[in-house]
Amino acid sequence: MDLKDKVNEIIHNYPAEQRYSLAIMQDMQREFNYIPREGMEALAEYLGCALSVLYSMATFYKALSLKPKGKHIIKLCDGTACHIRGSLTLKEGVTRALGIEDGETTEDGLFSLELVNCLGSCALAPVMVVDDVYYGRMSIEKVPEVLNKYKEEA
Repeated sequence: MDLKDKVNEIIHNYPAEQRYSLAIMQDMQREFNYIPREGMEALAEYLGCALSVLYSMATFYKALSLKPKGKHIIKLCDGTACHIRGSLTLKEGVTRALGIEDGETTEDGLFSLELVNCLGSCALAPVMVVDDVYYGRMSIEKVPEVLNKYKEEA
């Protein structure tokens, strides 16, 4: 199934009402790891709304991305508890190991890095999440070990 067919399948799971636009974009995000331009255009046409309305929504929500993300999404918490316990040091470790900054994706498309405000796991600070796996009480020394697990899987 090509991109266009998959986009149409996602879109047509919902009634053609603008109130479903966020849910549809979330489904596209889950399927493609970002929202492709073709998906935005098809959605605008399906809902009969301006493309700019959808873009404003997609750029408002940090969980949505208009550019491809890596296979593995690394989220580093920089909330108060994590910040105090060295979250920026973890960021330096990830940057050193992968050569990417916040909001970037490795050239091989394996990893994306996101610095987030809070992951709700203050007791485990500092926290790093890769996909949906939480790594608590992280240190810069543990970063390469965690990342290597995902590199080996690839």
